[in-house]
Amino acid sequence: MDKSFLKDRGIDNQAIRELAEKLASAVPDGDTLSTMRTDLERNFRGLLTGAFERLDLVTREEFDVQRKVLERTREKLGALESELQRLEERLAAPDPD
Repeated sequence: MDKSFLKDRGIDNQAIRELAEKLASAVPDGDTLSTMRTDLERNFRGLLTGAFERLDLVTREEFDVQRKVLERTREKLGALESELQRLEERLAAPDPD
């Protein structure tokens, strides 16, 4: 498990631990089941960590960079659409000759 991979993506070990504890606490009380609770919690933690590692997550920094690229692209697209509309109107206008 690469802890820095998850931490870089805003998922800390504490959050996974807390979620695993909540899942394990859902196991009903009883002598046999409560002894299994610790094992279940450990297994839940491993499953959750593995699931997050398989997700195609990006860091906040990577996300912000791509958001800025998208904003610039939208601005350029808007300018090109305006220019295209202006050219189409000029072509559609009657020739003053």
